[in-house]
Amino acid sequence: MESPLLLAVLHHPWAQLRWQLLLIAGALLLGLVAGMWLERRLMAAATWKAALRAALGDGVGMPIIALLSLQFARHATPMLRNAPLLKLALPALAVWLLVRVAARASQRAFPGSEPIRFLVRGLSWLAWLGLFLYLSGALPEIIEALDAFSFHLGNQRLTGWTLMRGIASIAITLVLALWVSSLLESRLLASPLEINLRLVLSRLIRAAIFTVALLVALQMVGIDLTVLGVFGGALGVGLGLGLQRIAANYVSGFVILLERSLRVGDNVRLDTFQGKILDIKTRYTVVRSSGGTESIVPNEMLISNRIENLSYTDPNVWMSTTVSVGYASDLDVVLPLIRETAISVARVLHDPAPNAVLSNFGSDGLEITIGYWIADPENGTLNIRGAVNLAVWRALRAANVELPFPQRVLHWGPGQKPDRPPAPEPAEPSSPDNNPIRPVQGA
Repeated sequence: MESPLLLAVLHHPWAQLRWQLLLIAGALLLGLVAGMWLERRLMAAATWKAALRAALGDGVGMPIIALLSLQFARHATPMLRNAPLLKLALPALAVWLLVRVAARASQRAFPGSEPIRFLVRGLSWLAWLGLFLYLSGALPEIIEALDAFSFHLGNQRLTGWTLMRGIASIAITLVLALWVSSLLESRLLASPLEINLRLVLSRLIRAAIFTVALLVALQMVGIDLTVLGVFGGALGVGLGLGLQRIAANYVSGFVILLERSLRVGDNVRLDTFQGKILDIKTRYTVVRSSGGTESIVPNEMLISNRIENLSYTDPNVWMSTTVSVGYASDLDVVLPLIRETAISVARVLHDPAPNAVLSNFGSDGLEITIGYWIADPENGTLNIRGAVNLAVWRALRAANVELPFPQRVLHWGPGQKPDRPPAPEPAEPSSPDNNPIRPVQGA
């Protein structure tokens, strides 16, 4: 079934349609050039070729400029106000802009998320389907059928069309909220503020924008906000019954960020697990060990349990290793040599400087403990300990310092020397019958 718009286009003189087509093509070309410039300037596209791909791919500059230019031309020129081809192009450009905004906002808010990408793709198909129904003239009949289906929620009468409009309005406003919050978060996280303060502000801004977007969408549809009391009561019951731990984790996340007891980049130890905090989410914290293992720790555990923050006031970490030298070694020479060797190893801090002390008189040699500080334990501790050990071993070997190994020397006193053990009896010669090697007969 063809709509009056399509019929008007088909029955319109070709000469006027040609000018309308040229106007639409010019608007698209202007939008393409402006979109490339925006991608190059604002989105930091590396080359003009990359800017062209972005403008044609998911950029929003091209449909915005094309839509604005057509609207301006339509209102500025009286003869174009009733142009049928422009009446078809304007809603198509509006749907195109909506799809582009949804795609760009989802990419910035949820990078690499396949479910979100699938959801945005489904919403895009629904938007184009709605445009087709509008152009085909079937949309009024569908709206009338949806309006006939109604029910009451409290004192509010809701229809199928109201729900559809509400879902569409909420989706559009939330997509815009995602985009705005992602832009604000990127600017905020790049600011020189303290990292925990940046994270708190970004979480609060996102929550506030989502709340405002939801309320605006419901008001646009005409739904009474008192209806939300029903859902608020259900949410309260859910929190009281089964969502206590989840709510506790969310509250604990804000407490951690606000009191700044733990910060992104801190080195912490939780029981036997030690690592660096990569991110503090609203529900959990990500801790990465030096071996590459990432642990997801609920925020409530960080509040209620004992946590060792190795970099709360000072990020430096003290480490030590032990080496043994012979009792005949000159410690006045060995100890300064070990200190100079340890300070020459990469990652070992010069201030405070390494130290070497005689820590024990061992059974096999003099035990010397080497203590040193490092500032980056997240890069591994075993590798730096191995580097210090290797450097000390090379220095002592070059200085001809004895490195003893475990051994035992037995001294026998007079009359304590044991008798020589009896010599083993000689083996009996084997008989020819038992000899496995026999002469060859007839050789």
